[in-house]
Formats: sequence, C-alpha cells, structure tokens
Amino acid sequence: MVNFMELLQLQYFLTVARLEHVTEAARHLHVTQSSLSKTIQRLEEDLGVPLFDRVGRKLRLNESGSRFLLRAERALFELDQGKQELNDLSSSEQGTIELAVNTASMLPNILREFRKKKPNIQFHVQMLTTREMVAHLHRGDIDFCLSSPSLIGEDIECQILYRDPILVAVPQSHRLAGRSSVSLSELKEEWFVGVKKGYGTRDLVDSICKEAGFEPKFVYEGDEPARINALVEAEIGIAFIPGTATNQNGQIAYLQVEKNELVREIALLWHKSRYVSRAAQSFREVVVDYFEKLSKGNN
Repeated sequence: MVNFMELLQLQYFLTVARLEHVTEAARHLHVTQSSLSKTIQRLEEDLGVPLFDRVGRKLRLNESGSRFLLRAERALFELDQGKQELNDLSSSEQGTIELAVNTASMLPNILREFRKKKPNIQFHVQMLTTREMVAHLHRGDIDFCLSSPSLIGEDIECQILYRDPILVAVPQSHRLAGRSSVSLSELKEEWFVGVKKGYGTRDLVDSICKEAGFEPKFVYEGDEPARINALVEAEIGIAFIPGTATNQNGQIAYLQVEKNELVREIALLWHKSRYVSRAAQSFREVVVDYFEKLSKGNN
C-alpha cells in the first residue's frame, strides 16, 4: 500500500524532474529547498539508486531517473483518473475542465455556450505552442486540446472539427486593399506581423510560403493572436489571419489566397487513456456542435 509520504515523494520528484532546478521546483511547490532536497534524497534512498546528476542547484535526470519518471507519471496519472471517476459518480454538475489551446479566436464563443449549458462547471485554459501541447497530452494532465494543426500519436485521439481558410489581412490604405484575392508570390517583399514560431498557423504559413519560394519577413512576432488584427489596422504590417479570427470593423481588408493554398485544420485532441468525465463529454458536445453550426453557416 502506498502511503501519503510516498505519494508526496512522487509528486515532488515529478516537479523536480520537469524543472531540473531545486530553487524553481521549491518555489512551484511552495516548500523550502531543504525540505524538497530531503524528500528527493529519501526517495533515492528508498529506491537504492540516484535519480539525478547534480551540479550545484542544477539537476539533470540520469538514466535511472528517466526510466523512473515514466513509471511515476503513469502511476500518478492512474490515481488522478480514479479520483476524477469517483468525483464524477458523486456529482455530474461539478468539476473543472482542463483545456489547452494553440488557436483561440473562437474560444470565447465556445466557453460562453458551455457556461450556458453547464454553469456550475469551471474551466482552466492554457495558451500553448504545439510542442508544449503535445507534452501535456502525453502526460495526460489535460482533458482536451483545441489545436491547429491536427496531431497524430499512439496515445492521442484526434477529431477534426473544421477546415479554416487562412486569409491575408491588409490595412485599407494598402496597395492590395481593393483586391479580393492575392497570390503568395505577390507577398515576397511585404512585412508581416504574426505569432511566434511554434504555433500551428505560423508553422503552416512558413511551410507553404517556403514552397512558394520565400520566407515571410516579420516586424512583430508575439504570443497573443488577438493582437494581430490591431497591428494590421495600425499599419505595422500585413498578416495571415484564419477566417475564424477576422475582425469585420471596416478598417481591414481580407483577401483570399489564390488556389486555396492556405487552409488549416482545427481539431479536438485528448489522451486515449484519460478518463472522460460527464462534464468533459458535455464540453466535447458543445465544441462539436459549435463547429457544425459554423460549417453550415459557411455553406
């Protein structure tokens, strides 16, 4: 039988293993560094092997630590799933949905619809890069990812929800503002604003533009997609904007990319082994219904 201290040791170990820094791990766990170090030391003594190579306060997982990390993550994951399942049996109208997104333009509408349907269920949303999202999915510590692009993996379920054309946004004063469409080759000398590399839409744009023979030149790269329209409107640069993120206020012109070269897939992702609570099932229904209505409205 695993006692409380052994569970605490595992939780502390996971945090130190992910951060590989005693000071940062102690701050994250709200414990003293000495207490954290002693707990990790007791765990190593119980296991009979060191789990880290130490250089001052900096730690590096050694081979034993890397192997044990996989087992510890799996053990705590299963315990967390059991807790969620028991909570689900006691009440279907409580709990928190853990959500990660790398595309957020339609998120306010989705969350508003979900809150109407399940007002007592809370949600916690993280904006992540595609790489960060994959890491969270593999660890099984989130319910769903709303992602573009769609992702494939042994332990990942993927439901494609929507095919979203990516448009070229230009200020009304721009030379292209009177056009309805533009070819990628015409944009080679333009300056762009957009999100950083690592976000799905940016990576897709970079890939397609490379095939067209150029690399977009960026004067602004950020991690807040909602700000991009404002930067275009301020004439800082032009941008590639998903159709679901356009701002129809008359200050920006949106052009189709000729030959439909730029289209992104929006998908809902989840861990195959993660327990899907009734609250999570309700959230998935809201998301699927939202994109079905969006698709019908555009046909």
